[in-house]
Amino acid sequence: MKAFSRLLESLYYEPSTLGKTRLLLDYLRTTPDPDRGYAVAIIAGDLSLPNFRRAMVLELIRARVDSTLLALSHDYVGELSETVAHLWPAPQAEQSDLPRLHEVVEALRHTPKAQLPDYVAGLLDRMTSPERWALLKIGAGALRIGVSARLLKQVLAKFGDQPVERIESLWHGIDPPYLPLFDWLEGRGPEPVVTERLTFTPVMLAHPLEARDHALIMPDTYAAEWKYDGIRVQVVHSGIGRALFTRTGDDISGSFPDVLAHLNFHAVLDGELLVQRGEKTGTFNDLQQRLGRKAPSAKYMADYPAAIVAYDVLFLEGEDVRACSYDQRRALLQAALERHRPEGIRLSPQLPYGDFAELEALRASVDNASVIEGLMLKRRDSAYVAGRPTGPWYKWKINPKLVDAVLMYAQRGSGKRSSFYSDFTFGLWAGNQLLPVGKAYFGFTDAELKDLDKWVRHNTLNSFGPVREVKKELVFEVAFDAVNPSKRHKSGYALRFPRINRIRWDKHAQEADRLDALEALVAVR
Repeated sequence: MKAFSRLLESLYYEPSTLGKTRLLLDYLRTTPDPDRGYAVAIIAGDLSLPNFRRAMVLELIRARVDSTLLALSHDYVGELSETVAHLWPAPQAEQSDLPRLHEVVEALRHTPKAQLPDYVAGLLDRMTSPERWALLKIGAGALRIGVSARLLKQVLAKFGDQPVERIESLWHGIDPPYLPLFDWLEGRGPEPVVTERLTFTPVMLAHPLEARDHALIMPDTYAAEWKYDGIRVQVVHSGIGRALFTRTGDDISGSFPDVLAHLNFHAVLDGELLVQRGEKTGTFNDLQQRLGRKAPSAKYMADYPAAIVAYDVLFLEGEDVRACSYDQRRALLQAALERHRPEGIRLSPQLPYGDFAELEALRASVDNASVIEGLMLKRRDSAYVAGRPTGPWYKWKINPKLVDAVLMYAQRGSGKRSSFYSDFTFGLWAGNQLLPVGKAYFGFTDAELKDLDKWVRHNTLNSFGPVREVKKELVFEVAFDAVNPSKRHKSGYALRFPRINRIRWDKHAQEADRLDALEALVAVR
């Protein structure tokens, strides 16, 4: 447990990806099984501890710390696990040895729910502050140490001198602490066999289209399709069962049982997950109503029916077709969809064009259509290759929309930003009042973040827990991809992928945009 705590602390303060990779490799090489496997699962967010709840942690700390001190500390720190780690009373006697990581994980898994608070409190009593934070993060998740599941897979590939695509294809077939995986990576055993499990196949990614690439794009060489504003998914149906994965390999099958039921033939399809009501494709805001719901009700699925726009096939009736050309795979996919006619799955249409100027016109024609975010350009003779090869696929997104909005509220960030006000809610004018239309937490430099934090502290009107209301004087130029009607926002609108494009220190708040600017964008859809 001590070694894992030191790893998390080192990763937290290490700014570079290379540095994080080095730390992880050192840990994997010096840590025995099953500790290192559980560490990987914790960092990847793949360890489930259903009895370890936030409410339990709050109850424990409230029994030991004055409630006002706890509230003030939580407000200042901005994150519960770190607050508790610092406030927990220090041990009165010399600390005894801590159990190993796998012993802690197994205890958290199997200790009866009624006895778990005493077990956790006993550990916290024996720990230093960094060790407490590590323990609480094991249960709470959301580490925010700058290590993604993708980076972890890359580190494992480097550790075992294997292609990262092999790691990704095995990932969902092995459970923590991944003992067969480590046996294979260290040459002590064969590659794990996962044919009895539904697994994710690494996806092919596209490069942004740059000006230097324009001359390459010709109708005989590249096919064009719409780039839909949903989420990229891989739907699997085999003799074993069905599964739905995101582009990063996260299993979201439980959230979309209706989508799984659509695929009525054995295949692995690549496509875009959307909400589809008859002939009308829903916005990303519609899809958000379904995302994260692990067991959606029948009413929710009826109100927000999920569907897939399929644009590639990787396996068909047990045959691996990834080596076929794009044109060949598309012909196979089209024939399969016409033969089986699955409800809720349609083929992504190809867009005919004569030259690049016509493509530019197509892209410009959807500038205000929020269900489309640009074009995909795919080389007709390209195989389906995992990763991001240069040349076969390009994405050409529409130019972002811009609006000048007024900062209304600020909230502390998390992780390295827990001491800064870095999450900003902004609004547009409706008459003489400001109505919130979105929230952004990136798009500015570290130096600008310090200036913004200072401005928030000097211009606070009211505090509501971790949130501060500020003077309505600072203007942001906000970039966003689309705008959707929203019943959840008082303004009636929600921005898609908002980010701060510029801080308009020079602009007066009364010169910021009005809601009419968003109404016009929705009206032309």
